[in-house]
Amino acid sequence: MQKALVPEDAVRAAFPDKVQAVKHFRDETTIIVAPEDVPTVLKYLRDTPGLLYNYLSDISAVDYYPENTRPGRFGVSYHIYSMLYNRRLRVKAFVDEDEPVIPSVVTIWPAANWLEREIMDMMGIDFDGNPDKRRLLMPQDWDGHPHRRDYPLGYETIQFSFNVEEILQHKPFAKE
Repeated sequence: MQKALVPEDAVRAAFPDKVQAVKHFRDETTIIVAPEDVPTVLKYLRDTPGLLYNYLSDISAVDYYPENTRPGRFGVSYHIYSMLYNRRLRVKAFVDEDEPVIPSVVTIWPAANWLEREIMDMMGIDFDGNPDKRRLLMPQDWDGHPHRRDYPLGYETIQFSFNVEEILQHKPFAKE
């Protein structure tokens, strides 16, 4: 078995212009790259001896609206795991609000198809190259993306003993 490499050092050595930042927080490492570099970096991390991050455990997205101090409104994180070395790593890219597009990694990990479709459906981030862009959780005719922070909330006032009459005035009851 080959000696394990330090992932951020290996990626910086292989792609010195692609790594924007490396964050360490609570024993977790995040490598931040540009959206267009995600497939290249992930393929390198998967195929390089000493790294072998061969399992994509999740893809997640965060909406940083409205107090956004980051390079883009949306952060897309790829959570990968090396079974051989028992290590986890996160690769993250920030996507702009105006054109939320990031390349698909389905050619690297076929299981990414469902994860990308979920993010497309709920956040509205397009994965360029994904072979199946049907909505996954919401109906095809649904308008909007429910996990965005500016998505309008539909809610109902909670009924208590002091506001029963007011609530019942607005409830739709079946007609006999």
